[in-house]
Amino acid sequence: MSRLEQILKLDPSQEIRFKGPFTDVVTSELKLHNPSESRVCFKVKTTAPKRYCVRPNSGIIDALQTVNVAVMLQPFDYDPTEKNKHKFMVQTMFAPDEQVDSQEALWKEATPDKLMDSKLKCCFEMSVEDQTNTTQQVSLVITSLT
Repeated sequence: MSRLEQILKLDPSQEIRFKGPFTDVVTSELKLHNPSESRVCFKVKTTAPKRYCVRPNSGIIDALQTVNVAVMLQPFDYDPTEKNKHKFMVQTMFAPDEQVDSQEALWKEATPDKLMDSKLKCCFEMSVEDQTNTTQQVSLVITSLT
């Protein structure tokens, strides 16, 4: 059974970048564009749901329209040596012609041959200035402790 090719055009298409410092919420934007003549349902999933807030995390995109999705990384202690394996998946399917009362029911009834998906990796970036400040803060704490 072959999977359908993703109908939506994602921007960015490969990875979502978050620029530090990570002491506050950091938001990155994901654009979902529907180039087709049909309505498309979408749902955004992540491998680390406690670390991110996604708004909207699901919906219906009308024909030839674009939806901007805000992906908000919750504050955390950034460790540049830690390997980040967080991923996002944008799952889609064509919406029925009739009014959709419950997207939840629609997704539950969906068969795998009707689903499309795209996967994106997460990338955390710290500016050189922020890395220097973090190093200075760590040095200051170590000096204070000795």
